[in-house]
Amino acid sequence: MTPADLSSTVLHAVRRAVDEDALRAPVPARVRVERTRPGGRGDYASAVALQLAGPAALPAREVAEILRVRMAGAPGIGRVEITGPGFLNFTLDAAADAAAHGALVHQVLERGTRYGHGDALAGVPLQFSHAREVRAAVTADAVRRLVRAQGAPVRISCHSTSDPDWARLGIAVDAHGQPPVPPAELPTEIRPVPAGAAAGELLARLGPDATRWGLLRPAGHDRAPLGGELLVQGEGNPLFLVRYAHARAHAFTLGARRLGFTSDPGRAVCEEPEALALLAVIADHPAVLAAAARHRAPDRLARHLEAVAHAFFDFHDAASPLPAGDEKPSAAHRARLALAEAAGTVLAGGLSLLGVSAPPYL
Repeated sequence: MTPADLSSTVLHAVRRAVDEDALRAPVPARVRVERTRPGGRGDYASAVALQLAGPAALPAREVAEILRVRMAGAPGIGRVEITGPGFLNFTLDAAADAAAHGALVHQVLERGTRYGHGDALAGVPLQFSHAREVRAAVTADAVRRLVRAQGAPVRISCHSTSDPDWARLGIAVDAHGQPPVPPAELPTEIRPVPAGAAAGELLARLGPDATRWGLLRPAGHDRAPLGGELLVQGEGNPLFLVRYAHARAHAFTLGARRLGFTSDPGRAVCEEPEALALLAVIADHPAVLAAAARHRAPDRLARHLEAVAHAFFDFHDAASPLPAGDEKPSAAHRARLALAEAAGTVLAGGLSLLGVSAPPYL
């Protein structure tokens, strides 16, 4: 069961309680669930009962109990407990969860770099405009990629003629100048803090990939650090970390091929805590893409890719997909390899949406 599945299950319990008149409160549009924090119980927790207590005019623990009984025995959930002032804590059913995790990895590998693309913005024509400034142009281009991945047709205009060096950054502009349209139809302005340097200068110092990452990684309202740290070949450089994780995943596939086996999503992948942590961030990928598109925030995707890379290396160090020494490949190795390939796929797809290359070797 993914976080999105669990959120839907909790929301269904809220609707059921309201329909049965056990709870008199407005049904929220969505329910937030998150990983249990240190000292908590179970795998996930939700504060939805505290959110509903006021409108329902009931103590939060009473609301939590109303929801608990309606979730007990739900597919994928092993146990529901109430802690503190009314937090719901969920322990997932290990067997059902293992099957769901295998299905998730299979889905990622089947969809490839389009995993996480959806139709959340389908049929919503969007227009963006930006100044003749490199960070605004790169951000608008990344936003275009993100909203297109959610099904929206997009048009981008620049206030004046494009900088010729933008083409080397993969930037295309559909129109120049302010279009004569009614105020209600004016394009949304993309206006991050300016880079303080021209595209040509940044390309000469950093190259296209580091330039794009450096401009997109910070939130738009923050200054973009654009120094030599973007070229450092070390784990302290997030761009290197993300691309290196992708390259390592590719290396596992080649290593397995030399040993005569291939990946196979299976239940054995769920035995290691590090595998579960990696699966969790992979499961979050579609929601991250949708949120980054809605909020016009490529930095959300960049930070998510860093989280995937960190989880991948924790998994990499704890449970190698390749057998050691004379050990023969097992079902666990095949399942771990599938998870590593899924992580590499997510990283490649995410980097592509940021306009950054994902080389198989570093």
